[in-house]
Amino acid sequence: MEKTWLAEYQKTGIPESIELPSENTSLVDIIERNFQKFGSRDAFIFMDKVMTFSELEIASRKFAAYLQSLGLAKGTRVAVMMPNVLQYPVVALAVFRAGLVLVNVNPLYTSRELEHQLNDSGAEVLVIIENFATIYQAILGKTAVKHVVVATVGDMLGTLKGTLVNFVLRKVRKQIPAWNIPGYIKFNAAMEKTNANNYKRPQLSLSDTALLQYTGGTTGVSKGAELTHRNLVANLLQCDGIFQSKFGPGDSEKDDRVFCALPLYHIFAFMVCALYGMYKGQANILIPNPRDLPAVIKELRKYQPTFFPAVNTLFNALVHNEEFKQLDHSRLKISMGGGMAVMQSTAEAWKKITGSNIVEGYGLSETSPVATVNPPAGTEFTGTIGIPLPSTDIAILDDDGNHMPLGEQGELSIRGPQVMKGYWNRPDETEKVMTADGFFRTGDIAVMDERGYTKIVDRKKDMILVSGFNVYPSEIEEVVSNHPKVLEVAVIGVKDEKSGEVPKLFVVKKDQSLTTEEILAYAKENLTGYKRPRYVEFIDELPKSNVGKILRKDLRK
Repeated sequence: MEKTWLAEYQKTGIPESIELPSENTSLVDIIERNFQKFGSRDAFIFMDKVMTFSELEIASRKFAAYLQSLGLAKGTRVAVMMPNVLQYPVVALAVFRAGLVLVNVNPLYTSRELEHQLNDSGAEVLVIIENFATIYQAILGKTAVKHVVVATVGDMLGTLKGTLVNFVLRKVRKQIPAWNIPGYIKFNAAMEKTNANNYKRPQLSLSDTALLQYTGGTTGVSKGAELTHRNLVANLLQCDGIFQSKFGPGDSEKDDRVFCALPLYHIFAFMVCALYGMYKGQANILIPNPRDLPAVIKELRKYQPTFFPAVNTLFNALVHNEEFKQLDHSRLKISMGGGMAVMQSTAEAWKKITGSNIVEGYGLSETSPVATVNPPAGTEFTGTIGIPLPSTDIAILDDDGNHMPLGEQGELSIRGPQVMKGYWNRPDETEKVMTADGFFRTGDIAVMDERGYTKIVDRKKDMILVSGFNVYPSEIEEVVSNHPKVLEVAVIGVKDEKSGEVPKLFVVKKDQSLTTEEILAYAKENLTGYKRPRYVEFIDELPKSNVGKILRKDLRK
């Protein structure tokens, strides 16, 4: 397909390609560069506690030394199950610096989901916040985990404030169930167990695996997208090429701040907030609960961010909030939407209130994640996912892998240095999504216009997109079908004003006493919040093809 977007690059000043560092470097080289360049600058802010780049360097080196003291082989997987707290960047950077592989874990996972991810990744270390310790406790002895580090929200907030915060969470709000994990070590004890001077910098290359980011991919059960140091470094440099028009080609201004209301365990926040913010010398304002709008607005008022990546759900909630409308938005340079489609009505309201466009982009865990974006210098909301990042090729393919002409629909496919190595230990699944000439088939149906802008028009698979998270019907169906009163079940996505889509169940009863309430309670026990069905409809029979396949398209009608 002709590179019709080159003219857009020339108009906007976006470089056509990026130059990667030499093979014998890694993400650790960039991390160390950041520490040296931005020592006294703020790196992360959580509950008004500031961590500078120098403090982050020391803390991550300490934890890296602890991990190395465990005698872990290079490439050992370390699972991290934490929300947006200061310990997250400390541990994540320590994992990289120790020559190990980070496994991001959604802290809202059920025990069943956690057990699958720990076993699939083969993680030997789990770093978990105590709020969710009972989730792991329920699967003790069922995984390969040998070392458990338990953190508290207050660990890095200072003695007085940290003690108070932990007391409130445990005794006042009662948000921490009693737990018992034999042989665990406290986070602060792990930090002090080994001298930071014992840290030894490992030999790493761009080809080494850095991160397992779990996703449904384009089909079925959760799989680990294996992202190398090359993938992450490339996407970091690609993002910088895109955002230079707003933040400049070098370092950001000293008081530039990223509003991190996205969860850091999600690849969008991990790259665009954490890694990119550190690369440019920006402070990340960590928001643990973006649904708490009064708390979000309080932080916006206090810190007046310059960069605001988010999903449509949060943008939409804010534009309908009277307090938000009264805030000073004069410092906002870029608002970036991803994870789910940005609604035009939301984008227009956001522009009217803040004076800033929502720059819509597109990506997946398999692409580290950013693959396309609307140029930030643009003045209008396009309703598309924009143009490819530097050094990225976009193709619209038919089922046989042929390139479709401009204006015709096909499967959006991506080739570039940010595309994953493959699915962890699943060569069969990798083969399904990669073409012979290196394109990753996304499962999204798209069309490209004559300028090179791409628009998503449908999804090839049955995946449901809930507030930016991939939800696969097969997983929900597997869980609900285990209910003793369920005969058959099918799941589809239905439109939802807040989340974009939500799952809906169609259930054939085995026992006529089965109620909606029983189904929803069962789903709550076994599925993370965003995967839980919001609607249940009982029917006598599911529509099926002549070979017995459930016809979800008929259910959608």
